[in-house]
Amino acid sequence: MKTLVVVAHPDIENSVINRRWLNELRKYPELYTVHELYRAYPDWRIDVAREQRLIEQHDNIVLQFPIFWFSSPPLLKKWLDDVFTHGWAYGANSGYKMQNRNVALAVTAGVRAEDYAREGRYKYPLEEIFRPFELTAHYVRAKYASFFAFYGTESVTDGAVEGVNRQELERSAVDYRTFLAALN
Repeated sequence: MKTLVVVAHPDIENSVINRRWLNELRKYPELYTVHELYRAYPDWRIDVAREQRLIEQHDNIVLQFPIFWFSSPPLLKKWLDDVFTHGWAYGANSGYKMQNRNVALAVTAGVRAEDYAREGRYKYPLEEIFRPFELTAHYVRAKYASFFAFYGTESVTDGAVEGVNRQELERSAVDYRTFLAALN
């Protein structure tokens, strides 16, 4: 079962965590198709038929992105709006092309995990913040497989920084692959 990783990072070249994760996945092209939306669609004109065909070739769909304003970067939202069309993903006489596919998220958060707790700075855990993604997956009859998260990235720069060292970065890449392997 091959996994499509839809990456929505508007500045991947300056990302440390997301870029490291992609480098890890690219070591295994037989398992993962890495699809970078901001590279594929710099003009934001999404080729819907191409995207739908790409999804149809994979059993697992992972949306990878940095958290922006408690959601995804805007191109990912547009991608979902454009690609998950009536008649293809849902609706009467639909092919329900997402049906039984695993859908998961892989995210980087700029703050600590504790900040996403009821007692934390933001008062809501990521499970609640990501409820729209879970509902979308259920609506199109896919299986929502939760998320993988790396916290504390706002202080990360190339290499080691406050609270995140090279060893943690490498471990996160391995843990991410483990998370993806469990989707099958």
